[in-house]
Amino acid sequence: MGESREFVTLTPAAETLGVVPVLIQATHSPMDAGQAAMLFSEHLVDSLQHERIATFDPDQLINYRQHRPPMVFEDWRFTDYAEPEIALDLLRDDEGTPLLLLHGPEPDLQWNRFTDAVIALADRFGVQITYAVQGIPMGVPHTRPVHLTMHATDRELIGEQPDIFGTIQVPGHVAGLIEYRLGRRGHKAVGITASVPHYLASSPFPPAASALVRRVAQHADLALPVGELEAAAARIRAEIAEQVNTQPEVLALVSALEAQYDSFVRSQPMVAAHAEQDPGDLPTADEIGAAAEAFLADLLGGGTAGPDEPGEPLG
Repeated sequence: MGESREFVTLTPAAETLGVVPVLIQATHSPMDAGQAAMLFSEHLVDSLQHERIATFDPDQLINYRQHRPPMVFEDWRFTDYAEPEIALDLLRDDEGTPLLLLHGPEPDLQWNRFTDAVIALADRFGVQITYAVQGIPMGVPHTRPVHLTMHATDRELIGEQPDIFGTIQVPGHVAGLIEYRLGRRGHKAVGITASVPHYLASSPFPPAASALVRRVAQHADLALPVGELEAAAARIRAEIAEQVNTQPEVLALVSALEAQYDSFVRSQPMVAAHAEQDPGDLPTADEIGAAAEAFLADLLGGGTAGPDEPGEPLG
């Protein structure tokens, strides 16, 4: 029998790492609308100086039959295998301020053990506040700015928020569990979700990731680059606009959604101030129309609509 694998492995850099005040969770799953968390983490890793601090053993966390890792087959043989990677990296923003980024696929298994390990790492490195980012499918048009909603272990961390959801039950996710457990321990944690048009939820939607980077940077007082994401967002919006404008039926459907969206925002000053809408008072993906859904999703190569029902705000 082979040697047992460590659940989490620290790199030599972890042994000398001092206090890092901010940790950002950006694990992704099929429930991450617009691939917002994945685009967020990939952008920061590609744009900032980074160093590996810890890795988690995917064999103990990932259900490979549910999420089959891609393999490359070339010239009658397998030439590559992309093993899932769940990691904690040390990044430095544009002013040299350190931050920790937890990224990779959301674990399928051992959520309690994973949560305990992440909190232990946060304690080890003196983390003072933790952020989590994700995208959620909403009944919003792609032609409007991405709207964000925030939640936290302490209301003072996010100020006054519109009470538009009341008390609801939502599907569990690891980032939410970590936020909950941190709150029980008296730690500061903030979650930020970006609304993604439901008919584009299964496709990469850079505007959502760009909005998340800006909000985290603002709230955490970090100098995070956003230019490349904004350029990608502009390209996506321009491509959609070009195609939509050639399809009168689709254009009419999107225009109707815009009108209902704008009407709701005008009628809800608090909601408008916090740039978040109640999906129950806006058209659903079905109301947008099957033609628009299929057309726009295919345009971005994502196929069908989003991964969960439109009324699940924290999916």
